[in-house]
Amino acid sequence: MRTATSTKGNYLFEIIFLGTSASAPSVHRGLSSQVILHNEYRFLVDCGEGTQRQIMQSGLGFKRLNRILITHGHLDHILGLAGLLSTFMRWETIDGLEIFGGKWALDRIHDLLFGVVLRGARPPTEIKFHQISEGTIFEGDDFRVAAFPVFHRGPDCFGYLFEEKARRPFLPELADTLQIPQGPWRRDLVNGLAVTLPDGRTIQPDQVLGEERPGTRLVHVGDVGRTENLVEVCRDADALVIEATYLEEEAEMARDFAHLTAHKAAQLAQQAGVKHLILTHLSRRYRERDVVAEARGVFAEAIVARDFDAFQIKRGELLRTNLPAEE
Repeated sequence: MRTATSTKGNYLFEIIFLGTSASAPSVHRGLSSQVILHNEYRFLVDCGEGTQRQIMQSGLGFKRLNRILITHGHLDHILGLAGLLSTFMRWETIDGLEIFGGKWALDRIHDLLFGVVLRGARPPTEIKFHQISEGTIFEGDDFRVAAFPVFHRGPDCFGYLFEEKARRPFLPELADTLQIPQGPWRRDLVNGLAVTLPDGRTIQPDQVLGEERPGTRLVHVGDVGRTENLVEVCRDADALVIEATYLEEEAEMARDFAHLTAHKAAQLAQQAGVKHLILTHLSRRYRERDVVAEARGVFAEAIVARDFDAFQIKRGELLRTNLPAEE
């Protein structure tokens, strides 16, 4: 349906929703899974049943999809790993597979992959399990991924923060005033290096870089029943992706099953001062427009994701990069 837009050289994240249904798939929604991209990096967040088909239908393909972040070990978030590994065994090649998650989730996934799919067979690629705790779990040149604990049924449940490092923007108008040619001189200055121009002048980065600005922050929360401990991690996020399994009319059921209502998710967004709220993990019992209406009654910048929706997220901005599907 679409191929992900390259983000290389841009200060942004892109998220593609592969599955947006809660607990069981519906006619229009698959089970939980998203892909988050930044430059050459790709992260698969959760892998519900049918994810590999959604990957193919989205046009993303399997290349470089070798880091998988698991929010928790419930079956609707991990069963797709069996099919994904089976595909890697027969049709696709990938340079290693890294799976990040809490201990309980990783134990379940190990049983699924080695006890059911492989059953003594050799894995098609090296599989590494990374048991995570609160804090940074992955760091690139200009961004990091951090895990934080969330409350849901069962132990070792986590959300993920994708955060670009603070940077000083390059000011081309100053570079033009200083008559700095296009090419490697400007590139090195962007990277904080002093340069010597062809005419012999030495230019320092401070001469063409602006004040330091915080990077883009994307917070991803899977299934969760409480939000009071999430306000600070979500503070000023450019986008918050979070579940909205129930409506407020069934708030008691939401509490019993440790899920959120759309109202509660919107309250978190408001309290934390996030810029944009994207709701997912919808129950089949509700109409999408009712979920949107409840959330927007609290937080105006709330939207509901559908399967194959794609968004670019950068500081203060949310840009849809696919045409919205018909409801």
